[in-house]
Amino acid sequence: MEINNVAEFIRHHFRHFNAASLVDAADGYVQVLEDGGRMMVTLAGAMSTAELGLSLSGMIREGAVHAITCTGANLEEDLFNLVAHDHYERIPDYRELSAGDEVELLERSLNRVTDTCIPEEEAMRRVERVVAQAWRRADQRNERFFPHEFLYQVLRRGDLEDEYQIDPSDSWLVAAAEKDLPLFVPGWEDSTLGNMFAALCLQGELDNVQTVRGGVEYMMRLAYWYEEVSEDAGVGFFQIGGGIAGDFPICVVPMLRQDLQRADVPLWSYFCQISDSTTSYGSYSGAVPNEKITWEKLGVDTPKFIVESDATIVAPLIFALVLDGWSERAAFSTNDTATVS
Repeated sequence: MEINNVAEFIRHHFRHFNAASLVDAADGYVQVLEDGGRMMVTLAGAMSTAELGLSLSGMIREGAVHAITCTGANLEEDLFNLVAHDHYERIPDYRELSAGDEVELLERSLNRVTDTCIPEEEAMRRVERVVAQAWRRADQRNERFFPHEFLYQVLRRGDLEDEYQIDPSDSWLVAAAEKDLPLFVPGWEDSTLGNMFAALCLQGELDNVQTVRGGVEYMMRLAYWYEEVSEDAGVGFFQIGGGIAGDFPICVVPMLRQDLQRADVPLWSYFCQISDSTTSYGSYSGAVPNEKITWEKLGVDTPKFIVESDATIVAPLIFALVLDGWSERAAFSTNDTATVS
């Protein structure tokens, strides 16, 4: 069989077990889009440092992603990579590093994330200097914004444009800013920029700690968003990893249905989780999707998928399948409409 692209390769070879689940999950994703639905994507772990923007940015620009919930680390690390990529160092033998080796990296101001070291000065401090100016402007004007809104401002103003070291089309955050994509960043304060903001408040350089809006307000905005977009079509949930990035947004549905007594709010219409967390008792990240039925997050008939593998491998492959299937169907739909008219 002649194979011409990644999608054909996957469909030819990925036929069983986790490989088949990957294909099924991608097909379910496309079905959500075909039905006119929306998709929430959640990013845990170190997806931005793993340069998921190479594939996620295309998903955003093609309209296959309608909102993102991510950790503060994933929000900022895409920007770090955008301005300091040439200064990153990869450590292929990271599993063999001794404590002494780690100290040497520390002394060189290299912050290690698995096999990749983020340079303190070129990435973190470079971004801090620009973002802190945005915080100060808001503080002086008594304005308040969410963490991602400050980064959108920086990108739209072009404050870091001269520092770009990768093609900005490979940055998912740049794509999100272009689309004004709704972002939700729970627990932002434990990120590097969150720590920096707290430090400036402790030093008295910022007067109002509420200049950066927080988690409860993010949940409220998420509730408004979900109610609005779920009125006409289903909303899917594509979860990469576990933790707060997934747990925070999926809870908006039971909050609306139970705490606000809005029983007509629909459940999530699709669920997929990519995780190498072993299914176990007491593990939210490793719980099977059916457990979410009792929490009024998913329904009995909700399409549910788990791909138990490394998200750095799986997510780009699913995205490739989605874009291949979605673009083909979109093109067919357009041509069909033109023929009928």
